[in-house]
Amino acid sequence: MGIWEAVAILLAGLAAGGINAVAGSGTLFTFPVLLAFGHPPVTATVSNSIGLAPGSFSGTWAYRRELAGQRGRALRLGSMSFLGALTGAFLLTHLPPGVFESVVPFMIGAACVLILLQPRITAWARSRRPSRSGGGRWLPWGAYGAGTYGGYFAAAQGIILLSLLGTALDEDLQRLNALKNLLATVANTTAAAFYIVLASPAWQAVVLIAVGAITGGYLGARLGRKLSPTALRACVVVVGLTAAVQILAGRV
Repeated sequence: MGIWEAVAILLAGLAAGGINAVAGSGTLFTFPVLLAFGHPPVTATVSNSIGLAPGSFSGTWAYRRELAGQRGRALRLGSMSFLGALTGAFLLTHLPPGVFESVVPFMIGAACVLILLQPRITAWARSRRPSRSGGGRWLPWGAYGAGTYGGYFAAAQGIILLSLLGTALDEDLQRLNALKNLLATVANTTAAAFYIVLASPAWQAVVLIAVGAITGGYLGARLGRKLSPTALRACVVVVGLTAAVQILAGRV
């Protein structure tokens, strides 16, 4: 690995960690950079998932007070996120690589749409007062589906989780966000552990992303507040669509 490639991956990890601390979807920074340096799409997403996993703990730790009183809910939904992440990771590593390359551009496109709609989703979740505080029978299966998505390709997983939780639970937005962070951490860590044992990541890239993401996570809360949210979302969407075009162009 050359020096400029290492610097680019480190900076992408830094940006991803910072964006994950502020809004989520940092994958749409690191994933395209790995593609640009010639990593196959499956290797890129495996390496990216492992590298970003350490940074996912910070959001959960920061919201630990808002998790008070949600132990039963966290265990129930967290176990489904765990199973879903195993399912997604299994699919990524056992299906032919061509399946991922065919599907992921559309998943990136969907993630970009969710990022553009994030302000409305957040406002809607804040205004919701569902009648059931337990979430109903379907919510665990929603957590399983989100975990499967996170285990397969994690971009915008947090927005999906916030939408599900906001629909089902009568809770303050901060408590929903705390639960969302916990479920995303469970899914991301599970997928990373699976990939470490059963996949073949690019370890140099993993280390660089991890160092960048941990640093970015600490800096993101301070610096991210100074950035225009609209500009930040636009930047993430442009980078994400670039990755989708790279994959599609490589299949032509």
